[in-house]
Amino acid sequence: MKHGLKILAVAGFGTALVAGVPAWAQGAAPAAIDSGDTAWMMTATLLVLLMIVPGLALFYGGLTRAKNMIATMTQIGAVACLAMLIWVMWGYTMAFGDGGNALVAGFDKAFLAGITAGSVAGTIPEYVFASFQMTFAAITVALVLGGVVERMKFSAIMVFAIVWLTIVYFPIAHMVWAAGGLFFDKGALDFAGGTVVHINAGVSALVAAVMLGKRIGYPTEYMAPHSLTMTGIGTGLLWVGWFGFNAGSALAANGAAGLAMINTFVATASAALFWMLAERLNGHKGSALGFCSGIIAGLVAVTPAAGNAGPFGAIVLGAVASVVCYYAVSVLKPKLGYDDSLDAFGIHGIGGMIGAIGTGIVYAPVFGGPGDGSVGIGAQVWIQLQAVVTTVVWASVGTAIAITVARWLTGLRVSAEVEREGLDLGEHGERAYNY
Repeated sequence: MKHGLKILAVAGFGTALVAGVPAWAQGAAPAAIDSGDTAWMMTATLLVLLMIVPGLALFYGGLTRAKNMIATMTQIGAVACLAMLIWVMWGYTMAFGDGGNALVAGFDKAFLAGITAGSVAGTIPEYVFASFQMTFAAITVALVLGGVVERMKFSAIMVFAIVWLTIVYFPIAHMVWAAGGLFFDKGALDFAGGTVVHINAGVSALVAAVMLGKRIGYPTEYMAPHSLTMTGIGTGLLWVGWFGFNAGSALAANGAAGLAMINTFVATASAALFWMLAERLNGHKGSALGFCSGIIAGLVAVTPAAGNAGPFGAIVLGAVASVVCYYAVSVLKPKLGYDDSLDAFGIHGIGGMIGAIGTGIVYAPVFGGPGDGSVGIGAQVWIQLQAVVTTVVWASVGTAIAITVARWLTGLRVSAEVEREGLDLGEHGERAYNY
């Protein structure tokens, strides 16, 4: 194994400036394995898995109609498992292998070739680093399903996941999080995945939803969540798991992880309350669904800023993202008429954009951020905008290709009969609830 990974896996140490990159990311001899860092990163990895199953499965499942609960949970679990296998086979090397170019890494580490139990990434075993990043790939493709549930074939989802991960997720991860990647080298700030995870997933969900078409009866038929209790439980699991997602992105048990931890608390709390406030100001009652939606909006917005903002900046970022996401879901979506079933674009896409661009502002020391002021706010925001726009375009084109391939191979959409009956029975032969 070639020691000294030339990556800064998740940009949790700030920028791509040489002064902000640890020695191991610059190709220097790796440090010895630190047991404390390793223990924390193994825990963080399991916390991200908790976000997927059962967290996201319950969150999304509760938002669907009862006849599609099992299908939604099965789709999430299955694509996550598929992503894990693909990650080992060719995903890890495409994102974090040696060589390659600004858009994708080389294939020297396909099937994790050359990596052993003694291989080191920073102060942790490379297998732990690879596992941590694997969970990010798994949850990102699962998030995309929020735009297409209740009408897409299970077989189509599996085909889509293979193509989408390969041509969308892995290259974007390399561009943003790996030394030599296009936006890593520009100094883009993305602590834990504002562009790589949330904008990527949200925009892809929108494109997939538009190409797939609306659900039968949308928007005139009543399609309320069948179990806000399930959604609430899923929300709680997501928030808990997100500490692994954000604080784990420091890749060590250190001060950066501590900063990410408190920011994940306060940005989320702010967003939850501001969503309910927005409901009240628009003549509605503060709702449990709004509370849950605000929590997710805050978590999404603070993801790129978790280690790149002070607590006050995180609070403001969470509040702004929550209010904007509220209007995206309640005003923009009905006006444009697209059927993003579970608002993956309205919350992850829009919230991710606000978080990614806002990180360029809250990073500045004048706003309490950890930046040293060497890069002006305007210059940093411009870098952030470039990363956001590129991610939007890349994800849109790649998703269109992946959906097209899935349509050719599977037909893409379930029959009208199956859709009316429910995908639980039509696709899996089971019911979520038997009376």
